[in-house]
Amino acid sequence: MEQIFSKIKFLTHGEGFIDITNDLNFFIGKNNFHSGIFNLTSLHTSCSLTINENADPNVLKDLKKYMQSIVPYDSYLSLSKDREEINYKHYQEGADDMPAHIKTSLTNTSLSLSFQDGKIMLGTWQAVYLWEHRFEQKERIINVHIIGEKKEKYL
Repeated sequence: MEQIFSKIKFLTHGEGFIDITNDLNFFIGKNNFHSGIFNLTSLHTSCSLTINENADPNVLKDLKKYMQSIVPYDSYLSLSKDREEINYKHYQEGADDMPAHIKTSLTNTSLSLSFQDGKIMLGTWQAVYLWEHRFEQKERIINVHIIGEKKEKYL
């Protein structure tokens, strides 16, 4: 068994999903791993990691719209009987600032995945996504920790 710690950088294009599955599989292969555990951690408080469907793009569109509906920009209505409008106090980086932090808290900032034969073990219709919650393009860093068996070297 061997282990490595590293980082992978991704450039997002604003709010939405980036399929990072191929990048992760490439990283496993580049480091000559065959099988093991792949732990990913986002080093940011306004983006997430998620596993979801990769076949129908409407799934990702619906997820984005649903999240926007439960985490509105600027303010939200309390769930109390009086339905008071509450403005966010944290907005220094724009209208998407606090909503991005809430969305991250409701989702995942880390994933642990098994891989075998140099590929992440996913279902037929699954992919690993970086989910950007901010409006603007961002450079995102994912911390990687792999524990596993290296490929045998043939002479």
